[in-house]
Amino acid sequence: MTGAMTLSLCTVLLLAQRPDADQIETTKGPLSIQPVQHASIVFTWNGKTIYVDPNGSAKLFDGLASPDIILITDIHGDHYNTKTLEELKAPNAVLVVPKAVADLLPENLKANAIIMSNGETQTKMGMTITALPMYNLPETADSRHPKGRGNGYTIDFGGKRVYISGDTEDIPEMRTLKDIDVAFVCMNLPYTMDIHMAASAAVDLNPKIIYPYHYRGQGGLSDTAEFKKLVGASDKNIDVRLRNWYAE
Repeated sequence: MTGAMTLSLCTVLLLAQRPDADQIETTKGPLSIQPVQHASIVFTWNGKTIYVDPNGSAKLFDGLASPDIILITDIHGDHYNTKTLEELKAPNAVLVVPKAVADLLPENLKANAIIMSNGETQTKMGMTITALPMYNLPETADSRHPKGRGNGYTIDFGGKRVYISGDTEDIPEMRTLKDIDVAFVCMNLPYTMDIHMAASAAVDLNPKIIYPYHYRGQGGLSDTAEFKKLVGASDKNIDVRLRNWYAE
């Protein structure tokens, strides 16, 4: 078998393992939600495609439209990856990033970057994007994720509000968010939350739909099925959607 044929087969296998996209209705048509891998998500809405934290092989994104907007949450390699960004071949994509990420961008990507700090809101291509805190507790000088360096995000897609936690612990800014329709909440020790912290925060956050994502840590994969049970025991109205973010 030739190298090209082998590569094609590998791509086919990757696509076969990728979870199916979900759709929810908005005032401007359906929002497609495509889990990709770990922290990577692709949204398609109103003729636009939004990538969140694309990392790993660009082949993970084969078959998906090129991004119009790329949101990046933090500087770590599972969120920001220069090689992946360049392999995606999306020279006109707008990059929404915290300043710490902007400082790492090569010049060809920096030209399209919009820097957002915690608390800032911008409207791009019909979407309202707000940058939110994401950080570890307790706040210490040697924290893996100090407050203010990275961004979580909310995105308003035609009246549906989506929350992306980024790398955060059980912070009050997450618990007090209101009117969240879809949430992506991380849970991987020792970097973010354990499933008990995440489930407790999820109940206060009270989204209509929640996806546990970013759940691979030093000890392997977090028990997302147990997370679902914990959330359901407190609030059966939250739709906990388990997807396989680690098909490789």
